[in-house]
Amino acid sequence: MFGMKTSCLFPSGLCCQVASVFSEKRTSDSTVSGVSLSGVNTKQIYRSSKLLSNITGVPIPPSKAIVGANAFAHESGIHQHGVIANARTYEIMNSTDVGIPQNTMVLGKHSGKHALREKLESMGYELSDEELESVFTRFKDLADKKKNITSSDIEALVLHRQAAVQGSCQLVSHVVNTGHGVPNISCIKLQRGDEQIEDVAIGTGPLDASFKAINRMLQMDVKLESFSLNAVTDGEDAIGEAVVKVSGPDGRSYTGSGLSTDIIESSIRAYVNGINKIMESGN
Repeated sequence: MFGMKTSCLFPSGLCCQVASVFSEKRTSDSTVSGVSLSGVNTKQIYRSSKLLSNITGVPIPPSKAIVGANAFAHESGIHQHGVIANARTYEIMNSTDVGIPQNTMVLGKHSGKHALREKLESMGYELSDEELESVFTRFKDLADKKKNITSSDIEALVLHRQAAVQGSCQLVSHVVNTGHGVPNISCIKLQRGDEQIEDVAIGTGPLDASFKAINRMLQMDVKLESFSLNAVTDGEDAIGEAVVKVSGPDGRSYTGSGLSTDIIESSIRAYVNGINKIMESGN
């Protein structure tokens, strides 16, 4: 064996993830797992990844190094025992070093704005009074639907705060009738400026009927290019994030996103968000 040349291949995802994410604010030199990262604010890595995922509509894979849902999760008994005894056994860095929040404060339907602001600040989010009001309204609506509000729920509300308020059209209500052997009918009501408009359509499915109703009431020829649905949080009452790509008369593609514990509602919100972007572009 002496004199033999050997080579080893190590997973590069961890290194690439650290090196590819740079913060908006320059800080002093940081060190993660013994690696010096000059000019990188490592506490912004997690938030930057979540922001990029929100902008592009591409979910972060659970197995993604550092920022994936499984990056600091341990199911195996021997792994759990090792982490409890010494976290460095299986974790080469602390989750807080890359900005993953760890907070035991539990928020619910009886929580106020002050508690929500404190929670957001502990997660690294600083919102204006207007933004906080918008997030708090949606937080209370979510608290009526979910018993336990997690940090992931709150983060999803914050990241989607602009999509929830911007645009000339907003979803007011929807009623969908669907099932096996019955027509798929959807009644959609939108707020456009100072007026409320409503229409009903029949489609091959609940979403097809909903999108047709929206196109007809807005008198727009919008084509759906792609559609995806992803669970943002865990549990049976998880928030579902719908992402659509739609094209307007000019043929350009626009991405819309929507959140709700009701996947039909989140899909409709995503479609409306995409249409708002088409309207803002002047088409």
